Amino acid sequence: MKELLRSTDPTVLAFATALLEGEDIDCFQMDVNMSILEGGIGIFPRRLMVRSDDLLRAERVMQDNEIPLGR
Repeated sequence: MKELLRSTDPTVLAFATALLEGEDIDCFQMDVNMSILEGGIGIFPRRLMVRSDDLLRAERVMQDNEIPLGR
């Protein structure tokens, strides 16, 4: 899996996930438990991961919807 997106904003992650699912691109959020440990104040970013084969297509979806990748 490759990192597609890194963000502390849960709405951006939810929107990006919905867009990817709409394009039949599997994705997985990492570091969710870390953000729970911080108390939900948004210090630690979450990462959205996709399969290596889907990375270019997923990046194109993010660019088409003006979502910064934050890497």
